[in-house]
Amino acid sequence: MKGGVLRAHIALLGCNIVWACDYPFYNLLLGRYIEPMAMVSLSLIVAAALSWVPRLWQAGERIDSKDWGLIAVAALLMGVARKLLMMFGMSRTSPIDGSIIATIVPLLVLIVSVLAGIDSFTRRRVWGLILGMAGAVAVVLSGGSMHHMQSELLGNVMILTSGVVTALYMVFFKRLVAKYRVTTLLRVIYTLSAIVVLPFGWHSVAEVNFTGFDTHIMLAALFVLIVPTYLPNLLLNYSLRYVQPTVSSTYTYVQPILAVALSVAMGLDTLHADTLLFAAVLFAGVWLVITSYNKGGR
Repeated sequence: MKGGVLRAHIALLGCNIVWACDYPFYNLLLGRYIEPMAMVSLSLIVAAALSWVPRLWQAGERIDSKDWGLIAVAALLMGVARKLLMMFGMSRTSPIDGSIIATIVPLLVLIVSVLAGIDSFTRRRVWGLILGMAGAVAVVLSGGSMHHMQSELLGNVMILTSGVVTALYMVFFKRLVAKYRVTTLLRVIYTLSAIVVLPFGWHSVAEVNFTGFDTHIMLAALFVLIVPTYLPNLLLNYSLRYVQPTVSSTYTYVQPILAVALSVAMGLDTLHADTLLFAAVLFAGVWLVITSYNKGGR
């Protein structure tokens, strides 16, 4: 089990590094070369196709009939709702703001866990929640201000909502993840998601002018369509078999650090002083919540 926990932490680090790269590349592509609905449709088609590859060496796994409803909800949440919110949100916000807002997931996991009766509030967690939410709200509301012209309030709200969806999945579907092979679960989720989305998005896919892509844009498009669509979720679901959702969510810290560095290096965004302040408040709140689990929950 210790080896499994170590591999789970490595998997979490890996998937958050990949997700960090999403923000600048999506910002480069969305709205300029590919519309959000086309990106959602294409990424789900690719993910569904990749999810069937393990069947070349794995035997099929039977899914209990009572679990099909829960799996369908998981597909609608993580495969459809989260993807739509992320793509449309990233087309309306800056990569720096988007990556910072995503770090609120541990606080959202705490709230959902408490509401579900799985966890409880303590004085330290409440203070962490207050600080973290204050920082997150400040970043969200900064969208559209004169100093943050690359961000829109609606885009920031969409990224925040996608975090809520992620938290719901991490808390309520942990039992499902533990019951089946990760490859089996993702194969069903992505296939169902692609079936649901494609009728609404095929016309957007048909309008994409791939011949107008230069080499750099084509490489960026191939990256976001192939790498983040399946591999990170495979790693995340694997980690949930060994560590608690709150622990898994702490690795979101990796995302803004790398996303900021990449976005500034690529000339896609500028790091503002107020953003640094809001991020520091948010990180402090998340740190209080996370460390409370190592201090007897005080």
